[in-house]
Amino acid sequence: MQGALDGIRIIDASRVLAGPFCSMILGDLGAEVIKIEHYETGDETRGWGPPFAGGESAYYLCTNRNKQSMTLNLKSEKGKEIFHRLVASGDIVIQNFKTGTLEKLNLGYTQLKATNPRLIMASITGFGLTGPYKNLPGYDYIIQALSGLMSITGETGGSPMKVGVAIADVLAGLYTCIGILSALHHRDRTGKGQEIDISLMDCQVSALVNVAGNFLCSGINPERIGNRHPNIVPYQVFTARDGKFVVAVGNDPQFRRFTALLGKPELAGMEKFAHNDARLRNKSELIPLIEELLKKKTKKEWKKLLDRAGIPNGPINTIAEMFEDPQIQARNMLVKMNHPKIENLKLVGSPLKLSATPITMRDPPPLFGEQTESVLSELGYSAEEIIHFRQNNII
Repeated sequence: MQGALDGIRIIDASRVLAGPFCSMILGDLGAEVIKIEHYETGDETRGWGPPFAGGESAYYLCTNRNKQSMTLNLKSEKGKEIFHRLVASGDIVIQNFKTGTLEKLNLGYTQLKATNPRLIMASITGFGLTGPYKNLPGYDYIIQALSGLMSITGETGGSPMKVGVAIADVLAGLYTCIGILSALHHRDRTGKGQEIDISLMDCQVSALVNVAGNFLCSGINPERIGNRHPNIVPYQVFTARDGKFVVAVGNDPQFRRFTALLGKPELAGMEKFAHNDARLRNKSELIPLIEELLKKKTKKEWKKLLDRAGIPNGPINTIAEMFEDPQIQARNMLVKMNHPKIENLKLVGSPLKLSATPITMRDPPPLFGEQTESVLSELGYSAEEIIHFRQNNII
């Protein structure tokens, strides 16, 4: 079966995380992705390790399957010419150079659009193509700080904390996918391409959702509350007889079932606990009562009881425990691929499950410059020209 994006060619001139994550998702959906790498150093993440497998860094491997790697010197005149020819054959360019960099190289959207009027170009930067910060570099850690995310992450009274994964980059990659798919739909209707301006900062602010909404409605600056929820009680980490686990009681009927399991159904009948808004106001009295009752059984005992009662709960898994979970295995969230240097390469699967156009794991993350010559040949360059390009540091 063909993928949903079969026939779409993407020229991915991005590196590190946000852009490559986006292009990998599109590649999983069937698009052809040509990854443009610096002719000498390649994607920086190739050296971000340990861990390494077969000489390839785990960081690079995690976002680069279903791609072809082509090296190119974009500062050379011939390299620019090759890039323009590649753009003429393609549909989408993804790039995350510092604002203005590609324009100086005659490779900005305006210049590339002259080569391919149907071109869709997604530009990912730290702060966007406009505004007073547009020329500043944007790293995920800095964005987590500036966006307010770190101010609400961590224990009450403790130090601000970053999220354990580069979440601003990941979110920017996802928003870029949304933008690209929307632009493709627009092009199908009008025949016209467009530029997509994605800012890590914008994406992270958008992802503050209810926390930002709480502030905008109340004017009260949110504080760090650790593992508790700002709007729902009880919804946090608790301690069973043998360790910690999470209980997320999302509504009043669930709370009534929960208190019955605890052996204290009368709690749900008390006015100060009967409804969520009351529980939120009186959480300092309610939570200690729940904590003492939950210590009477093990995590497994509680999970069995809570699952049967339809109350959301779960253990706090390590990454190893997560990959061993039968649900993760049943959903193919751990995949294995053949790789020229790595036996039995393991990668995280795709969460996209499409019935008519399922995603495919066609190609492992490419070696540095692995498809340079084949892409150039497909563009019409001769073997002699390719040798010349290599001898003159163009590829």
